Amino acid sequence: MLYARFWHKFLFDLGIVKCPEPFKKLYHQGMILGDNGEKMSKSRGNVVNPDTIVKSHGADSLRLFEMFAGPLSEAKPWSTTGLDGAHRFIERCFRLVDEPEFVGKISATNSGELDFSYNALVKKASEDFEALSFNTAIAQMMVFINDVYKAKSIYRPYLEGFVQIFSCVCPFAGEEMWQKLGHQDLITYAKWPTYDPSKLVKSSVKLAIAVNGKMRDVMEFDVDADEKAVEAAALVNEKVKAYIAGKPIKKVIVVKGKIVNIVI
Repeated sequence: MLYARFWHKFLFDLGIVKCPEPFKKLYHQGMILGDNGEKMSKSRGNVVNPDTIVKSHGADSLRLFEMFAGPLSEAKPWSTTGLDGAHRFIERCFRLVDEPEFVGKISATNSGELDFSYNALVKKASEDFEALSFNTAIAQMMVFINDVYKAKSIYRPYLEGFVQIFSCVCPFAGEEMWQKLGHQDLITYAKWPTYDPSKLVKSSVKLAIAVNGKMRDVMEFDVDADEKAVEAAALVNEKVKAYIAGKPIKKVIVVKGKIVNIVI
């Protein structure tokens, strides 16, 4: 960096370049360490040849693993297990546009079941990419894919938006998925997806129902449900009744949006 700044300032003094500094921002990224936590070096014999990894797992798997391993600024140990996991995630995403079981679920009609998950993904990924927080953006991608696998139908614009975000991390797989969705132009030229803030407001929430701190069931309530109504519903829950029958209720603790704990 000192070398680059020296030459740039020299050229600036000569009037060849117009700005006094060559860089607007410097970000120090962490190193990938050996699997023993030590710095990779030939003398230690813990160097991993990226060409070998590209041949065995593909360049996308290597890129995804390194970006998901932790914050960009921190050093991370090499992990073959983590690399395998990255490869499996790519395969899981690719199935959505390749296997009849999932291709048949792609629809031009929005059922609404993925509204929250998709809009949350676009919002978080857009913000995290800007902040270079790649690992958390990838984590949100995984949340979305889990929801897609549970969905009865997959709204095509949502799947296309996901592929655009996914391609920032896995460009080879992303481009092929884009082509399989029927696009002729490169995904690079596609307009970045946007999110609808109104779709980020959940109308219902799932609460854990516990007895003396041990979870017994999960119930779904309206977000604005009255605390007394939540308490009453929890007390008549069939699974809960088996644990509280004939026993005095000392108190019921309702933690909004999280849990109902019945103390006996």
